[in-house]
Amino acid sequence: MTPTPLRETVHGTTTLIVGSGFVGRAISRRLRDDGGTAVLASRHQPAGTSAPWIRLDATDAVACAHVVDRVRPDRLVLVHGPSDATWCEANPERARELHTAGAARLAEAAPGLRTVLISTDNVFDGTSPTNDETAPTAPVNAYGRAKLATEQIVRDTTDATVLRVSLVYGWEPAESVKWLNFFAACAHRLRAGQPVEAPGDQWTTPVLIDDVAAVTAAALTPGTPELLHLGGPDRVSRARWAYAIAEGLGVPRSLVVPTPRGRGRYASRPANTCLTSMLLEPFLNRHGLRVRGVAEGVRDLLEAAR
Repeated sequence: MTPTPLRETVHGTTTLIVGSGFVGRAISRRLRDDGGTAVLASRHQPAGTSAPWIRLDATDAVACAHVVDRVRPDRLVLVHGPSDATWCEANPERARELHTAGAARLAEAAPGLRTVLISTDNVFDGTSPTNDETAPTAPVNAYGRAKLATEQIVRDTTDATVLRVSLVYGWEPAESVKWLNFFAACAHRLRAGQPVEAPGDQWTTPVLIDDVAAVTAAALTPGTPELLHLGGPDRVSRARWAYAIAEGLGVPRSLVVPTPRGRGRYASRPANTCLTSMLLEPFLNRHGLRVRGVAEGVRDLLEAAR
């Protein structure tokens, strides 16, 4: 029996989101809240979401064609591929394949679709404290090189936006959180009275997950720039950010242990993973959006968690 196209079971604009991790699931929720339909596609079914899902190995051209045929999407969001910079550094060829092949296969399977690629601040070398859309790219790690190669594939399509996003954070349960979500990992350890090592010399412009999802949803509309940077309004070191989390939780600041970036899990990350933008403010104003700073984001997340 021929499977019923997923499109026939839904109404309104349908967006295929390739990648069902923390960011993909948040984008799915936002699109559904806005009245559209989002179908997640990934190798493994995500836990904790009621969104429609379809199995997909994005490196497989036949599988991509099959998924596009079943979902019949109007739009495409690419948030696939490994984002753990340490893993990518240990597996550079595989990391590049997982990022670039997925983008290439989906571009072939769904030509002409409005597409947004979620990219990264790791496409820069970290020597500058600010990086806007005109800054030259020069990735110093395998993750950044894989993402930059993927950007080039996506920008060759007819209707696409590359959305480079700074460090994303939000709330996750203790049993599923990873250090990729710096906020949640810190919060759970600090609440348990455990020390947190955080580099005082690695700077970022963190963005709350709900703000990332809102901007991504808006970027799917016509008139979005081909390249857009999304960084939060605050430039903070990870150590300073951890102090803010400790203060929000009401636990001793002494639990935060400042360390040098070159030690441990942050060694492969640039010193400055900070994004600025010449285009973001007018884009946000046009869509009635704003991006929260670290203090507001931490407060909102901790209040919701309580």
